[in-house]
Amino acid sequence: MSWKKLLLIVLVLALLAAAMLVFRSGHDAASTPKAASSANAEVPVQAATATRGDVDLSLKLVGRAEAWSTVTLRSRVSGQLESLGFTPGAQVKKGDLLVQIDTRLLKAQLDQARGTVARDQAQLLKAQADQQRYSDMLAKGFVSKADYDTYQANLGVAKAVLQSDIAAQELAQTQLEYARIVAPFDGVIGSPLVWPGAQVTADSTDLLVLNQIHPIRVAFNIPEDSLAAVRASRARGDVPVTATIPGDKGKPLSGALEFIDNAVDATTGTIVLKGRFDNADARLTPGQFVQVILPTARIANAVSVPVEALQSSSRGSFVFVLGHDGKVEQRYITPGPTAAGRAVIDKGLEAGEQVVTEGQMLLIDGSRARVKTGG
Repeated sequence: MSWKKLLLIVLVLALLAAAMLVFRSGHDAASTPKAASSANAEVPVQAATATRGDVDLSLKLVGRAEAWSTVTLRSRVSGQLESLGFTPGAQVKKGDLLVQIDTRLLKAQLDQARGTVARDQAQLLKAQADQQRYSDMLAKGFVSKADYDTYQANLGVAKAVLQSDIAAQELAQTQLEYARIVAPFDGVIGSPLVWPGAQVTADSTDLLVLNQIHPIRVAFNIPEDSLAAVRASRARGDVPVTATIPGDKGKPLSGALEFIDNAVDATTGTIVLKGRFDNADARLTPGQFVQVILPTARIANAVSVPVEALQSSSRGSFVFVLGHDGKVEQRYITPGPTAAGRAVIDKGLEAGEQVVTEGQMLLIDGSRARVKTGG
């Protein structure tokens, strides 16, 4: 290569280097104000105030609703099912007619029993008259004491026969009443298990199932290590139980703890508890799954913030505290337990301080922030 070509290459490289230096210098000069402007921009955030007060700790559990009482109705007499007096799935009142059994045979048996009683009453009247007549004759010496004793015994037998047949008449009357099956309590009726025309056997044929749902119970299991806290809470008074129906947009249902089982399940390490709910609007149905919240303990005079304010890093948990000058401070704290969407702060935060609950991803220590209004 000649020295002229080499000199030309060197000049070209020098020009390229100079052009790059000029371009970079201009780019840095243009971007510096933007970067400074970005660093000083206010970040829109949502904030909440740390509060001081009593915090109730609670367990979130899965429960299942169960009927207050369940009855499978059977007939106490045999016969043909004549009619049903309800609509399947409907609510019925105590005393409402549910099932009618054919009464013709039972009425005949009652009429027969009544006839027998009438005969016995006539025989008793005759026995009383005979006894009275022989008593008078015995006093005058016209009959022997042995004859009188016979009629006296006949009177006793007539009374006993009448008493027995009156009992048989009452039994026949009761059997007739059993043919009319009514609701033993207010509840919701299920689908019939037999239909009109079927032959029903006394105390054997299942007719229908009736569930009482006003009130209703919700059963759930808690870990055995939470049992002591629940018992302590119950010792202070009624323990509220809250149930939420998945997919139901209505307000949570409020009830009270009613039952603690007498043994822990050794297999699962849990124990069964039950809450009572009035269920006046019939929102709970037996067998339905619900989400249960059960308070277990109370922390007095604690500082708490919404759980959304808590952030974590390799150094531990922290929150962004919003100062009066609009700057945020990244402050490390010692968190405690959480309950009902709030986290207890054991150390590092005072009541009344504002913490950021939304927008933390755009913040660093010292950033400027403004609280968004209108949601």
